Amino acid sequence: MNTDYLFTSNRLGFRNWVDADVEKMIRINSDKEVMKFFPFLPSEQQTRDFIIRMQKQFAHKGYCYFATDLLETNTFIGFIGISEQTYKASFTPCTDIGWRLSKEYWSKGFATEGAKACLTYADKNLNLPQIFAIASQINKNSIKVMDKIGMQYLRNFEHPSLIENPRLKNCVVYCKHFE
Repeated sequence: MNTDYLFTSNRLGFRNWVDADVEKMIRINSDKEVMKFFPFLPSEQQTRDFIIRMQKQFAHKGYCYFATDLLETNTFIGFIGISEQTYKASFTPCTDIGWRLSKEYWSKGFATEGAKACLTYADKNLNLPQIFAIASQINKNSIKVMDKIGMQYLRNFEHPSLIENPRLKNCVVYCKHFE
């Protein structure tokens, strides 16, 4: 087992990003089906910049959208984690939970399992009062995960970064409060 995992769930390990993840994440971000609820496919440089941003956030805050491995095979499958969001909305700045997995790992319960583990980690190890989750209204699979992990629907909103995209701009926001 990789001792660099910050925490694990039954099947998944969560860690900071390493150089070996870059090309794998570029492949995931280049998959049109994976990215169908995003306004564009990120370029290779945008993916590299994302990983650098996650590494810096992890160093500064102790969390990020974690690089996520399948423990059984030690295979990188994408990311599941929490990240700060600062776009203009009534609930920002905030910390949100998100996931993006390689297509071959869909429909196996990994997003739900990983998101639950991340919420538990946030509750037990971070001093966060709550975590939000955001998805386009048409992203029914992500909304199902939000429901499964015990988040509460707050409201619909127009995402300010997606205003020019009529297909994606109408979003939902969910929240999980910690006691």
